[in-house]
Amino acid sequence: MAAGAPRIFVSHLSGVAVFDPNGDQVGRVRDLVVMLRVGRKPPRMLGLVVELATRRRIFLPMTRITGIQSGQVLTTGVLNVRRFEQRPTERLVFGELLDRRVTLVETGEEVTVLDLSVQQLPRRDWEIDRVFVRKGRKGGAFRRAKGETLTVEWSDVTGFSLEEHGQGAESLLATFEQLRPADLANVLHHLSAKRRAEVAAALDDERLADVLEELPEDDQIEILGKLAEERAADVLEAMDPDDAADLLGELPEEDKERLLSLMQPSDAADMRRLMAYEEHTAGGLMTTEPIVLRPDATVADALARVRNPDLSPALAAQVYVCRPPDDTPTGKYLGTVHFQRLLRDPPYTLVGSIIDDDLQPLEPDAALPVIAGFFATYDMVAAPVVDEAGSLLGVVTVDDVLDHLLPEDWRETEYHLEEGVGADGA
Repeated sequence: MAAGAPRIFVSHLSGVAVFDPNGDQVGRVRDLVVMLRVGRKPPRMLGLVVELATRRRIFLPMTRITGIQSGQVLTTGVLNVRRFEQRPTERLVFGELLDRRVTLVETGEEVTVLDLSVQQLPRRDWEIDRVFVRKGRKGGAFRRAKGETLTVEWSDVTGFSLEEHGQGAESLLATFEQLRPADLANVLHHLSAKRRAEVAAALDDERLADVLEELPEDDQIEILGKLAEERAADVLEAMDPDDAADLLGELPEEDKERLLSLMQPSDAADMRRLMAYEEHTAGGLMTTEPIVLRPDATVADALARVRNPDLSPALAAQVYVCRPPDDTPTGKYLGTVHFQRLLRDPPYTLVGSIIDDDLQPLEPDAALPVIAGFFATYDMVAAPVVDEAGSLLGVVTVDDVLDHLLPEDWRETEYHLEEGVGADGA
């Protein structure tokens, strides 16, 4: 569902079938999971509670939903079948928000929530934007009853949102929701260990993964060690593979193997492959998830992949053309197509005809000074890593190079927080 598309009322999602990319039904929607925010800001939708055929209820993040249309939910096909467990910052729409008594801001009148509408925003974010309410006596959601009904903006009612005061992790997360991961990491670093663990436990997996990537190593290990093992494995899967591999490499062998055994086999294989390289080499710095296309893909195909909002700017700056297989390690690496070139050529142009094959790729054992020199010489933000057989192994991005060139304690400085957000802000 693209930004600007018609809103969907949640009552229409109850019991809707969920399908994988092959058209096979994997379950049905049983609830929606949202996170309330400070003041009157609309809640952010985190995902769906899906009931499988086995009656087990699992969590399906919005990042793994490709569409909601014609009474069905379409997914990427990647499911975590661990049983859903509600976290402190999460609210269930059907279970907690519907049939609730709230107050109209303008008149002070109490009304009953009958339904809520959700809408997709840019960058694939979803939020609840409107509330369908009934005046008069209380009654069940979805039940007909006497009394005037009306639809109002989320900000036009009170009784849902978090209060501004309080020191719970829930309020703290809402307060710092707009912070970039690096800035939130700085806040966490200056909290007490107890408070840091509380906030980390309340963050959703994707957000915690982003924040962990920005924390000093000691903080990473401390936070990961306080998570339940299954959740720790989920968070590692959500991290960039190179960052996750670095973190795993710092753990005792027994802990590392236990976490790897809990991860999806493909993700665990990526981690093991990355940990086989020395830390300060191209193989140790690379990520295994670049944009890989076959030579018969078109410029339109490439631009569609580049538009993925989950990609970092460095990974979105270019695509890598390889013969199949498309997953790293790929078939023969043919060359790179830069984003600017994609903008200059017609959409039907085959990427195999516009590749840049002049630059030599990095070897996996290339040392950090060689990598830094490559970036400085050719003004690149990402560089392919190719093995002796000519297969693309991964891509080194400039941010990972900087991480290893800067002093070890650079993350503990606050030069990037112009507003001085720190422990006092918590």
